[in-house]
Amino acid sequence: MALHVALFDTKSYDREYFDAAPAAAGLQLRYLEHRLNESTTVTAAGAAAVCCFVNDRLDRTVLARLHQAGVRHVALRCAGFNNVDLAAAKELGVTVTRVPAYSPHAVAEHTVALLLTLNRKIHRAHNRVREQNFSLAGLVGFDLHGKTAGVVGTGKIGKLTAGILRGFGMHVLAYDPFPDPVWAAQHKIDYVPKLDLFARSDVISLHSPLTPETHHLVNEPSLASMKRGAFLVNTSRGKLIDTAALIGALKTGRLGGVALDVYEEEEGVFFEDHSDHVLADDELARLLSFPNVLITAHQAFLTREALAEIARVTAENLQRFAHGEPFLEGTQLA
Repeated sequence: MALHVALFDTKSYDREYFDAAPAAAGLQLRYLEHRLNESTTVTAAGAAAVCCFVNDRLDRTVLARLHQAGVRHVALRCAGFNNVDLAAAKELGVTVTRVPAYSPHAVAEHTVALLLTLNRKIHRAHNRVREQNFSLAGLVGFDLHGKTAGVVGTGKIGKLTAGILRGFGMHVLAYDPFPDPVWAAQHKIDYVPKLDLFARSDVISLHSPLTPETHHLVNEPSLASMKRGAFLVNTSRGKLIDTAALIGALKTGRLGGVALDVYEEEEGVFFEDHSDHVLADDELARLLSFPNVLITAHQAFLTREALAEIARVTAENLQRFAHGEPFLEGTQLA
C-alpha cells in the first residue's frame, strides 16, 4: 500500500516538481495549501508522514497531535529546522528529515542579485523607465571593486557568496564559529572576529543558521559598530536581525541600504498575496517605506534546479521511510 503523505503549505510549483519526481510515483501525496500549526493538525488525519516547509509549526504540541494521529515521519522540504522541536520528536519516536543542500548556488546568486539591485538602484530605474522617466537623478551607486565585504557564516552558501564577491574584486572578511582556514587561504579570504567584521565591512551578508546564539545577531550594538553607510543583506533567517533596531539604524542614516529575502515575522505574510488589503505588520510596512530597502519574499531558493532537488530528496526519503530503509546521508535530524 502506498505511503500516505500530507504536504502542508504547498504552492503550484511544489506540486509541479513533486509530481515529476521519480520517487513520488509510489507515494499517495495529498497537497494542502494551509500551514501546519496547532489548529490544522487535524487535516493530517490518515497520513503516516507529513511534508512541511519553513513556516509550518512543529512544536511539542503539534508533534504530539501528529503522533497521536499516526504520523511517524516529518519530511522537511527545506534546510532550516528551527521551527521543529527535535527533542520532542525524538521522545515521541517521530523521525525528522530535511533537504540540507538543495542548491546553495541559487541562494548565493540571489544574494548578489539583491546587492547589485540595491546598490545600482535597478528596481527604481526600472519603475522610472516604465513611466517614460529617463532621469538619472538619485540613482548613483558605488563600485563593489576594491570595497570590503563581510560574510557571516561560511557554510556552503556563505562560501559561494564569498567567492562571487571575490570575483568582483572585493576584499572579503569572514566570521564563523567553525572556520575553514584551508578554504580561506585558497580564496584569499580573511577570518576575523565578528565585531571586526562589522566595523570594517562596506557590505555585510548573513548566512548563519538560526540558533539561540545567532538570534538577533544584528542588533542595536552591532549596528552601531558598522561603518556609516554600509549595506546589509540577509538571505538566511529573518530572526538573525532585530527588526526594531534595524529600523532605528535606517532612520538615523547609519545604514546605506538593506536587502532582505527573509523577515523576522514573515509567517502569514510571505508566500501569500496581500495586495487587496492593508498590511497589518507595522514594522514590515515601515521597512517598505524606506527608499534604500529592497525586500523579496523568501524567493532565494526558487530556481528550477533547487525545486527539483528538494522534490527528489524529499520523495526519496519518504520512500525509504515506507520501506524501512536508511535515509539519504546527512538528511536525518531525529
